[in-house]
Amino acid sequence: MNPSRVDFLVDLAYGVLIFAAIILFVVVGTNVGIAFGLGVFISYMIHVVWKMARFDPEWMTREVTETVEQTVDETVGKEVSEVINKLEAINERVDRRPRTDEIEEKVEEKIEKQTGEVEEKIEEQTGEVEAKVEEKIEKQTEEIEEKLDKTAVDGDA
Repeated sequence: MNPSRVDFLVDLAYGVLIFAAIILFVVVGTNVGIAFGLGVFISYMIHVVWKMARFDPEWMTREVTETVEQTVDETVGKEVSEVINKLEAINERVDRRPRTDEIEEKVEEKIEKQTGEVEEKIEEQTGEVEAKVEEKIEKQTEEIEEKLDKTAVDGDA
């Protein structure tokens, strides 16, 4: 027997079975026709895979390789794009944070402002203390001069 004739006869038999499924669908009922038709179709798909593997043994390997490559490309592409999106989000958050030079600048401004206020208070208090010290010195000087004048007057008498 010639393999091509056997394949032709098998394909013809499947065609007859599919036609029988259509007739059963119309005559007996929907459920029986669908069940028989699905059975014939599934067995035909198995037959086609078997035939492809017989005529071209590398066919299944190529198909699986192509499917795996496509799946890997899609998966890796999705994961890489997700990682890139996460990195961009992190970069945006980092960019929104104040930089160290900005922080140092603000700290220096506050320190200068507070230092200026402290110096003003010190100057005010120093001025007040100086005024009080001068008053006390003048008062004590006058008292000493009075005592000296008194002792000088008492010493002359």
